[in-house]
Amino acid sequence: MKRILAQIRKELIQIVRDRLALALVLVLPVFILLLMGSSIALTVSHLPIIVQDFDGSTNSRELVDSFRASTSLYVVSWPSDRQPQDAFVSNKARAVLIIPEHFGRDMVRGQSTPVQFLVDGSDSNTASLVAGYATAIVNAYNASHSGAASPQPVQAEIRLWYNPGLDSKKYSGPGVFVLAMSMFAPLLASLAMAKEGENKTILQVYVSSISAHEFLLGKILAFTLVGIAEGIPLLFLLHFYFGLSFVGDPSSFLVATVLYAFCVASFGTMVGAAIPSRVAAMQAVALGGFLIVFLLSGLIFPIDNIPPQIRWISDFVWGKHYIYVVRDAFLQGGGWPSTWFEILIIAFTGLVFYVLAWRTMRRMQVQA
Repeated sequence: MKRILAQIRKELIQIVRDRLALALVLVLPVFILLLMGSSIALTVSHLPIIVQDFDGSTNSRELVDSFRASTSLYVVSWPSDRQPQDAFVSNKARAVLIIPEHFGRDMVRGQSTPVQFLVDGSDSNTASLVAGYATAIVNAYNASHSGAASPQPVQAEIRLWYNPGLDSKKYSGPGVFVLAMSMFAPLLASLAMAKEGENKTILQVYVSSISAHEFLLGKILAFTLVGIAEGIPLLFLLHFYFGLSFVGDPSSFLVATVLYAFCVASFGTMVGAAIPSRVAAMQAVALGGFLIVFLLSGLIFPIDNIPPQIRWISDFVWGKHYIYVVRDAFLQGGGWPSTWFEILIIAFTGLVFYVLAWRTMRRMQVQA
């Protein structure tokens, strides 16, 4: 135990003495959380559309006013003699509402009258959102003009839980928190471990009486503490900037955070033990700690949107399970009953990384 504590102390002293590494752990994650958490938004607002009203009646103007009242869309002026495609090509608008002649006359007669809504589909996600907003506006217009004579057979009362304002910060903030926790502690762990191989200082470990278990536990627990320290300013930022607080019992989140810090520290140490080159180890951690977590954990894109051929990979991505726990802690409040299995997977994944690192170190010690 004394050797493990001595190894932890040695690693922490090295980090504290290295101001660049200290800034990498404590400052850069805060900057990334601020930047990415603020810039990522899954909704659109103030999206420009143009209107070509060929009827000019009271009813057509009311329909246009319904679109003007939307906070997601805003109507920009456009000459009526120009083709709507020109607005797409010149990037002046993302959608076009075309109201045909006799729109008002057909409305007064109670006849069905079509209007055309063209959407720029070059950005499929934005196009889907715009189409949904337009459908909602038109449905609301129809409901307000149908009157009591033709009541709607089904009326859905929609209530949003956990994030009633659909605030993107409350969705992206916990995800970027997990991303930051997945990047920097394992990166430092892999660099510290790979440096031992590059500088051949690992030979001193081989000829010493310290075992592979003691050496690895000392390194991993040191970077686990680094990961926990990294998470403290991030939690303050989530509370004071993103407006997120714990809902329900936070103990499951705290336990999961400690286990996740152990998991990512074990991952970085495993990579550094297997790849005795700082450049190569850094690239491997960037692939596992950033790219895979970013793309396959549900951080931004729903996992159900991932093609089925590669969706199964997300089950092995440790960040996916931690994101579930973090969002539960800050939004849903399910606690242990809903997150215990995810916490178990995080712990098991960290154990697998540790065993793989130990197998590499044990083999090298025997050869030495």
